[in-house]
Amino acid sequence: MSRKGINAIKEYHLNAHQPTKPQFAMYDLQNYLQKHGENASKAHIHSYYQIIWFKKGNGRHFVDFKQYDVIDNSIFFIARDQVHYFDEGTDYEGILLHFNESFIIQKDSEVEFFLKCSLFNNPYQIPSCCIGDHIVVTLDLYLNLMQQELANNEENTDHFGREELLRLYLKSFLIQVQRRKNEFELNNSDFPFHTDEKRMQLMRFINLIDENYKKGLPVSEYASIMNFSSRTLSDLTNNFLNKTPSQMIQERMILEAQRMLLHSDLNISQIADHLGFEDPSYFVKYFKKHVQQSPSDFKKSIL
Repeated sequence: MSRKGINAIKEYHLNAHQPTKPQFAMYDLQNYLQKHGENASKAHIHSYYQIIWFKKGNGRHFVDFKQYDVIDNSIFFIARDQVHYFDEGTDYEGILLHFNESFIIQKDSEVEFFLKCSLFNNPYQIPSCCIGDHIVVTLDLYLNLMQQELANNEENTDHFGREELLRLYLKSFLIQVQRRKNEFELNNSDFPFHTDEKRMQLMRFINLIDENYKKGLPVSEYASIMNFSSRTLSDLTNNFLNKTPSQMIQERMILEAQRMLLHSDLNISQIADHLGFEDPSYFVKYFKKHVQQSPSDFKKSIL
């Protein structure tokens, strides 16, 4: 949805016009909110990934039309093009990490790592988790190492291997949090445990939907891209989510429609066209079938 002329919502980028700078940034959360809180508390999107670690503080954070409680040591994972915003509080202690996809994915093996790391881009899970005191020290160690590398850059010391180290520290941070999340899922009967391979397959399908949902591809085409049969793909999504592949594709389309209805300056006909509907009236029927409200009623109910 992030295209010039399409969105009224504010979009932010990371060093978009400074390719020589690291595609990675780190901020003290309290200082950041005190400086940018007015903009951060309005719905917005990024072209990069964001990690928000609320070390101390209580409040709310808003992601794609839902509000989530903020408590001590809660970490939020915001994907590209995901609508979110902070509450108006600035009395938080914590850290913000920003990075572009190109920063963490340098080769095919890192694509697989990012797919295994289901913290981002998973609309079927809460976009946050809480960590225990036992890994805070470990995460702080990685943060301190990141800060040291960034400080070295400002002091114009030897930059050899700087981005490689930052990437390794970020990946180590993500691995530790993913382990905590996996542990929670394993011990919680509401979250069936699955192998890394199955998780990665599901995340690959979710990413494929994100890239292709406007094209109207049939489930068989998605399965073919993944070298699956349609039955294998259906088994995968049913085992994880109790949903069919078709339902997941439809839900992604509806999510984008909701985002555009609330955060763009386009009318319903223009939104229908942007989403690949040739007939605006069919888009209205499609939306109403899945949301139980017309697009205009949905917009009124939220705003």
